[in-house]
Amino acid sequence: MQDHHAEYWGMPLHTYCMLIHLSQLASIIIPGLGLIMPVVMWLTNKDKNEEINKHGKITVNWIISLLIYSAICGVLTLIFIGAIGFAVLALLNFIFAVVAAIKAKNGLYWDYPMTIKFIK
Repeated sequence: MQDHHAEYWGMPLHTYCMLIHLSQLASIIIPGLGLIMPVVMWLTNKDKNEEINKHGKITVNWIISLLIYSAICGVLTLIFIGAIGFAVLALLNFIFAVVAAIKAKNGLYWDYPMTIKFIK
């Protein structure tokens, strides 16, 4: 049985799960940190709590999908539409992270739209 009152990195469970989603926005401040931080948060506690495992998988699947979509946009910059694609991806990433974080804080799961499920 899992203890829902346990703390993870000094935070209550739902706060920690919320920050898994929001941590991907850290790349706004430090490039690359938004790719690393959610993965580290997930991997360090995924075996201690199933909710953390589920939120981590949702987030990591989105990050991998986002990287694939970004690579496609990179190729499409040759015909300019890729630049528009990058802008759309950046906006979607922000919106998706915030929506998922709010849901997580309330103890709910939210699968990011357009996510390819690499990790089941």
